[in-house]
Amino acid sequence: MRTGGAMRDPKIETAKELRKSETKAESLLWELLRGKQPCGLKFPRQHPIDPYFADFACLSRKIVIELDGGYHDQTDEHDVKRQKRLQASGWRVLRFSNED
Repeated sequence: MRTGGAMRDPKIETAKELRKSETKAESLLWELLRGKQPCGLKFPRQHPIDPYFADFACLSRKIVIELDGGYHDQTDEHDVKRQKRLQASGWRVLRFSNED
C-alpha cells in the first residue's frame, strides 16, 4: 500500500490500465503513430477527453482515432452518443475496425 505523497489522478490510472490491455490492432497502430512518426504529429494513447478516453488523439489537430474490435461489431447507441459529443467539442473522429 502506498503511503504519503499526493493521490494519483484517477484519469491517468485509467489510461495506464487501458494501455496495458490494448488490442493487437491498437498495438500495431501504436507502432506507426509513436514518436511523432506521421507528419510530426503526436497521438497519445488512451487520452482522456471527458468523460471518455480516446484510443489515440492528436491534440494539435483535434483528431481522434478509434479502433473498434469484436464488441464494436455493431455501432451501438453509446458509440453514436460518444462520437456526437466529441464532434460537438470540435474533434474529428476517425473510426476503423480492427480488421482494417
